Amino acid sequence: MGEVICIFGGTYNPVHLGHMAAVRALLEQLSPNRLLVVPTAIPPHKQMPSKSPTAGQRVDMLHLAFDGLKNVEISDLEITRGGVSYTYDTAKELRKRYPDSELWLAIGEDMFASVEHWHRHSELFNIVSIAVFTRGNGNNLDELTDHFSSSYRSNVKNIKLDPIKISSTELRELLQQRSGTEYLSDPVYGYIIRNRLYDSKPNFEWLRTKAYEMLKPSRIAHVKGCEEEAVKLAVCWGADIDSAREAAILHDITKKLDIDDQLILCSKYGIITDEMERTNSQLLHSKTGAAVAKFEFGISDEVYNAILWHTTGKAGMTTLEKIIYLADCIEGTRDYKGVEKLRALAYENLDSALKCAMESSLAYLKQKGIVPHPNTKEALDYISDCKG
Repeated sequence: MGEVICIFGGTYNPVHLGHMAAVRALLEQLSPNRLLVVPTAIPPHKQMPSKSPTAGQRVDMLHLAFDGLKNVEISDLEITRGGVSYTYDTAKELRKRYPDSELWLAIGEDMFASVEHWHRHSELFNIVSIAVFTRGNGNNLDELTDHFSSSYRSNVKNIKLDPIKISSTELRELLQQRSGTEYLSDPVYGYIIRNRLYDSKPNFEWLRTKAYEMLKPSRIAHVKGCEEEAVKLAVCWGADIDSAREAAILHDITKKLDIDDQLILCSKYGIITDEMERTNSQLLHSKTGAAVAKFEFGISDEVYNAILWHTTGKAGMTTLEKIIYLADCIEGTRDYKGVEKLRALAYENLDSALKCAMESSLAYLKQKGIVPHPNTKEALDYISDCKG
């Protein structure tokens, strides 16, 4: 007899900790030489929900979930074949590839009870043995097991598993509510957020953890203060609170990088820079931070622009862009002459506060002998003209 090969199929939409626990149970109790995780192309018994990831994205998530796990392979056999994914066709193909192997099919207890309704089940059970996930000792499966043993060439083995009680449908709903992280591995969750699959929104605690890891420890208090201030300003001026929170949490994620590292990011993300930015990391971190936030965390264009313009400002800023610019200036750890007046003004007249902040910034730069970026002067001229 050749290798022991186990087939573990499913839609994996998305792959979660329940699937990972099942794989570990199979490895421990069945000890296969190969455990083939096989994502379906088109499931035969249900429709893929709308806004599902592409087949390639589901495969990507499986690789992230099972990376480094010995004897586990991700097989795109059904996806490459296309059409409805019948298990019989998969088992038949694997029998051709591995003619001397001992093939096992892993299925759930509930599925085992209805498996004789599957496509060409009689032929399937002459190809594979059945590994059934069970919550207890499997005594309730004895009758079915005896039936299979007498009716087919299939062996049946119970795989004890304490299931993680979450369905893929429930998990997809949680992801839209900034929840569900406890049911996913961190690499898979990061992939989902980066690509905003399932209309997902990042859990803010997770987002803070990731952002703070990218900061100097001394900057974390500023970012926390900026988030708090941005939320209060968003409430005051009717901006989207969650977008303000995301932008504030992420606005400084490349701040600690020196100019050489900033320029490497510019090359990586195709960021266009001017002469002033190429020699000033304080200016450049807004652009690189926005790009990294877009790539790593899948932020919206609105949040991207709020991060992009939080240092220099620009003519014709949106409400969210003004909020992030001002929150960065007036958050609680800021302590400079005039900050208390600016804090009060920010909740009385947003444009007046923005004008005041930019005038203060230009005066500070002039005092230090630093040439300001033209965007700030253009922004100040624009808002001065609008205010008459």
